[in-house]
Amino acid sequence: MNIYIKNIMIIIASTLTVGILLGWLLFGEDQEPVKNQQTMRADNTVTIWTCSMHPQIRQTEPGDCPICGMDLIPVENNDNTVNPMAVSMSKTAMQLADIRTAVVQKMTPLKSVRLNGKVEADERLLFTQSSHIPGRIERLTVDFTGDYVKKGQVIAYIYSPELVTAQEELFEARKIKDVQPRLFSAAKEKLKNWKLSDEQIDDILKTDKPQDNFPVLADVSGYVTHKMINLGDYVQKGKGLYQIVDLSRVWVLFDVYESDLAWIKKGDMVNFTIASLPGESFSGAISYIDPVINPKTRVAKARMEVVNNDRKLKPEMFASGLVDARLSKGSKNLTVPKTAVMWTGTRSVVYVKHVSASGVNFILREVTLGPALGDSYIVNKGLQAGEEVAVQGTFSIDAAAQLAGKPSMMNPVGSIVLTSHNHGNQNTMAGDMNAGKEQNTIDKIILSDKVKTALQSLYSSYFELKNNLVQDNFEGAVQSAKNMSNVLNQIHMGIFTEDAHMIWMKYLPILQDGLGHINHMQSIGDLRNEFIDISNAMIALSESFGSANGEVYVQHCPMANNNKGADWLSKEKKIRNPYFGSAMLTCGEIKETIQ
Repeated sequence: MNIYIKNIMIIIASTLTVGILLGWLLFGEDQEPVKNQQTMRADNTVTIWTCSMHPQIRQTEPGDCPICGMDLIPVENNDNTVNPMAVSMSKTAMQLADIRTAVVQKMTPLKSVRLNGKVEADERLLFTQSSHIPGRIERLTVDFTGDYVKKGQVIAYIYSPELVTAQEELFEARKIKDVQPRLFSAAKEKLKNWKLSDEQIDDILKTDKPQDNFPVLADVSGYVTHKMINLGDYVQKGKGLYQIVDLSRVWVLFDVYESDLAWIKKGDMVNFTIASLPGESFSGAISYIDPVINPKTRVAKARMEVVNNDRKLKPEMFASGLVDARLSKGSKNLTVPKTAVMWTGTRSVVYVKHVSASGVNFILREVTLGPALGDSYIVNKGLQAGEEVAVQGTFSIDAAAQLAGKPSMMNPVGSIVLTSHNHGNQNTMAGDMNAGKEQNTIDKIILSDKVKTALQSLYSSYFELKNNLVQDNFEGAVQSAKNMSNVLNQIHMGIFTEDAHMIWMKYLPILQDGLGHINHMQSIGDLRNEFIDISNAMIALSESFGSANGEVYVQHCPMANNNKGADWLSKEKKIRNPYFGSAMLTCGEIKETIQ
């Protein structure tokens, strides 16, 4: 009996022990998360929740992803200042992808331009040796092309009946020189008109006999490039006998391609070599650039004058030159390495590095490039001095952006997929915003009161900006743009849900980018260029959400944007052009009315 009671007590004790242990296992561990949760609340920190498939989603509470419906997961780092369109990269990922960056800086643009050309005769040193005496060629002392002649050298003998008659008149006039001195002087002048020198005339008077074959003297020194007469030819006064060129100074004509014309200027020094003179180098300054481009070769000639006393340089020799060219002396331009730029055919983009408390991330940025500098480009628009861009591993960053649905090289607004609320339409909203409106395939979306209030403030600041541009008020337009940027930054993306969220996230980066450059604008023309993208985004939002300010009109000017055309929103039917202001105030038409 005692053994039975003892066994019962052991069973009861074991049961209680197992129960206590199970209770601790089931309920005891829950106390730690509660404690941790209470600690988080005490530290006033907020957990950010995102979707593993759509990292652009950021919420302060757990729930389902508005895109795919998956459960949201907490972000490892609580820093919610990271741009949702940015591509985050860990240090390990950057090392594996071999990503390197460089700081964008201003520098004096210097480019080595290689030029090809050839030696030519100086056109100003080309002469035609003509005959000053009519008659028949009796003898040629220079009888082949390439012969060198000196000034005053006898180059031919001419038999001239007219000259014989003129000499006889001189003899007769000499007989009455004392009585008619003017007649004698006139006879001598007649011979001088045929380019006879005083010494030749004195020799004729001394011999007292007319000469039949009269010598023709060279007027210049140089090489004969073309013989224009032959023995026995009859020539008239002024007839060309030879073409002679002086090669003591020559031209070197270089071909400058259209793309390099911005770099080559008058006065630039050129160091060049001649293929047939190995080991020798020459230099000179560009003295002239053709004002017209050859329509067949698409090049302009840059001319350089070179002293050639030793006659080493001969016409038609090939030359190869190098110019260290600058766009403009003393000016500095923003430059970016070529490896940082990715081309899409119509756009050029870079990835800009940002560092936050959560780590390193990269954001796609479209840039406008100027001339190439060999291994770099001049940046006309899109970057600021001091910004850091990826110069190696850019395609790895772009691939990560495409996988994450972020803006990428071929998809500048990201692959944002619509939910089932689009009534079966599975088209994406990715793609460029072309000038004008973009066709939307979804129905107008019903907005909450919070969204309507936020959009009304945004539209009011937009119309204020538009009106200042209409009035040519640059300072007012800059302030209006800043106000619009502040309004935009105060709109929380969380108030947009489902399809509205997708549309808002599509055009938000475009508005941020357009308004983000306002502080760097130097003229109202620059601001009007940015206003094109801002207006396109606002028009697209209006077509998706409807007008937040009553009835509005989409107006179009075909002459804006370098005659490509540009649109804007207006609350009034009357055309008031923000792209030209008072210059063409009423240029435009109404394209669409949005309710």
